[in-house]
Amino acid sequence: QSFLNEVRASLPELPVEKRERFEREFGLSAYDADVLAASREMADYFEAVQRVCGDAKLAANWVMGELSSLLNKDNLAIEQSPVSAEQLGGMIQRIKDNTISGKIAKMVFEALAAGEGDSADAIIEAKGLKQVTDSGAIEAMLDEVLAANAAQVEQYRASDEAKRGKMFGFFVGQAMKASKGKANPQQVNELLRKKLEG
Repeated sequence: QSFLNEVRASLPELPVEKRERFEREFGLSAYDADVLAASREMADYFEAVQRVCGDAKLAANWVMGELSSLLNKDNLAIEQSPVSAEQLGGMIQRIKDNTISGKIAKMVFEALAAGEGDSADAIIEAKGLKQVTDSGAIEAMLDEVLAANAAQVEQYRASDEAKRGKMFGFFVGQAMKASKGKANPQQVNELLRKKLEG
């Protein structure tokens, strides 16, 4: 029995155990845990990303989403991934601390995959992709957007609630275009609503 216990203890974690641990430890859905625990390499990569960024859900989304489609497109195994787990984890940290938006993160990920920088930070710096979270700067930009679309502003204010939704999207789009996608979307929404309804 003691020999069996020793052998059991030295065995690698079985996929089913790994899956259960991912659900228990990281609060992942059964589906996500299943996909990530399917191969040892995938599971190890995911756990390494999670260790760096401290967010299992975001790590799972990126590993199963962008990373998997990149690997499929180039017919690569996860061990051959052009983006290391450390790089991906570092990039997710920048989404979490609002340095970049999810949309900009896709550009950073592509640049990492193309070998344009050795870390997300280096790419964000080199390409000037830092998200604008300064309310003053965002307000000034929104004022310009609203001034350039005065007729639409009038129309918006004269419309009923139902029509406003679609029109609001137009202003958000203009604002994001003006900031080259770098303004914090949440702040844009909040400040824009205040300006349009104020």
